[in-house]
Order: sequence, then structure tokens, then C-alpha cells
Amino acid sequence: MTISFAGRVAIVTGAGGGLGRAYALELARRGARVVVNDLGGARDGSGSSDAAERVAEEIRHAGGEAMADGGSVTDYAQMEALAARAREAFGGIHILINNAGILRDKSFGKMSMADFEQVVRVHLMGSANCARAVWNTMREQNYGRILMTTSGSGLGGNFGQANYGAAKLGVVGLAKALYVEGARHDIRVNSIAPLAGTRMSEDMLPGEVFARFDPAKVVPGALFLVSDAAPTNAIMGAGAGHFQALQVTVTPGVLLADDEQTVEGVAAAWDRIADRTGDIVMQSAIDQVTQAMKLIGRD
Repeated sequence: MTISFAGRVAIVTGAGGGLGRAYALELARRGARVVVNDLGGARDGSGSSDAAERVAEEIRHAGGEAMADGGSVTDYAQMEALAARAREAFGGIHILINNAGILRDKSFGKMSMADFEQVVRVHLMGSANCARAVWNTMREQNYGRILMTTSGSGLGGNFGQANYGAAKLGVVGLAKALYVEGARHDIRVNSIAPLAGTRMSEDMLPGEVFARFDPAKVVPGALFLVSDAAPTNAIMGAGAGHFQALQVTVTPGVLLADDEQTVEGVAAAWDRIADRTGDIVMQSAIDQVTQAMKLIGRD
């Protein structure tokens, strides 16, 4: 089966370089008309450049259709304007890849709250702004594919990245809410946790390892998650040609007797509460209730 994006219009944020550029180029190669969004600048979000226009020109030079946009994902009005331009130029919006991001790493005790807030604004609020700007168009079309960018730092934690980790787990929560709301309109919402050698990770990976994590090796996973064949509510890990499914699960838990429902009772039962035997992958918030009700006796 060949996956084509002919007739689709895709917006890719942070597409002036790295992963975003790789996504945009392959989408265009497979027939999509692409809106290349990038504010430009360094990985901390400072500065500006014409990176988006360079990538759009690269697509056009190869025979594809693309336009550049330099709006900030942190500004909802600018994302509304981006969506309006895409609809006017290309007639619709079918795909959104939320890829834009910055880093301002420091241990939590040394991190300014301004740096915490700015990282959350770009990653979490930026993803929400972009999704909201295209949401009603996708609903009216009864078709949409949205890809959020999460990270192992959000799903598992990482020293010096409290701001980044908070934002990256936040986008998973956003994705899960939108997948529920978008289901009846065939809007499928997924998340990807990429491992790639880009400007965001250039001083975190040794040179030899950096080279192995070519952004191009993440592209197959990302594009599958925005294709017609995409699942929904999936979290995929991708890097160096290795692909994983990451899942949020809920254990069966333990129903404590009335006289055990104390702090001490919970402490004594913790190993049984955390036992993953029989756990299920959560598909919505109701699954927590369902697991509880099975033991309470109201299933």
C-alpha cells in the first residue's frame, strides 16, 4: 500500500529546519500542499530568520506547492491568520503537525518562572492555538489529522527540563481530549515522541550518536500518524528507524475493606495497588471509573 497525500493541505509548525523541514519535504513529495511555519531563530526562541521561506522554496523548486508563514504559535491571532491564508490559497486544511518548540533548560531550583512559562507557552499553548485555529475547518470537512509532539522528558521525566517536561505531558492530555471530541468528525489525533539529531539536541548527544538519529528516520512514523490510515489516540516513539508504542495504563487496583481505608491501609496495599497484572490501556477518562466499578460491584 502506497500512502499518498495528494489533495491534502498540511500545516507544519517549526518547519524551517530539523524535524519540521523533514516532515514538510516528505509531505510535499507525496503530494500535499504544505504551509511551512517557522518563526526562526535559536532553540531558545530568540532571533529570527527566513528559514520558512527557504523550505517553501525548496518544495516549489522540486515541483511541489508550498507557502511560508512566519507567525508565532504563541499568538492565537497569528495562527488564525495562518489558517485563513491556508484555506484561501489551498481550499482547506487536512493535516496539522505541531512541531514548533524551544528549550530553556536549567535545574528547577535555578530556573526562572519566566523561562518555565515561555517553554509551556510555546509547546503547550502553541499546540492548542494551532489546533484551535484549524479545528472548525476540520469539523466542517469531517476530516482532520493532528499530530502533537511529546517527549520522553514529559512521559518519563528528565533532569533540568521541568518546564519542557510539563509542557510535553500537557500536549498528550490535549491530544487525548481532542481525539475524543473529534472522533465523530474523523479527526484523528496522535502524539509522537521523536528522538532526532537536531538543533534542539545537538549538545545532548555525542557526535556519533547524533549522526545516527537523522531526523529523516522519524518521518515515516510521523507521516503514518497523519495519513488516511492513521490510528487515533496513539503515542509513538520514533528514532533511528526504531518505532515504539507508548501507553497510559490503569491497573485493576485494590478495593480496601472499610477498616483498611486509612492512610496506613493504603501504604500496606501499595504493592498490590501498583501491580500491573491485568492493567488496561486507557482510551478515555471513563476507563479509570470502569476499573474501579468492577471491584466495587457495579460493572
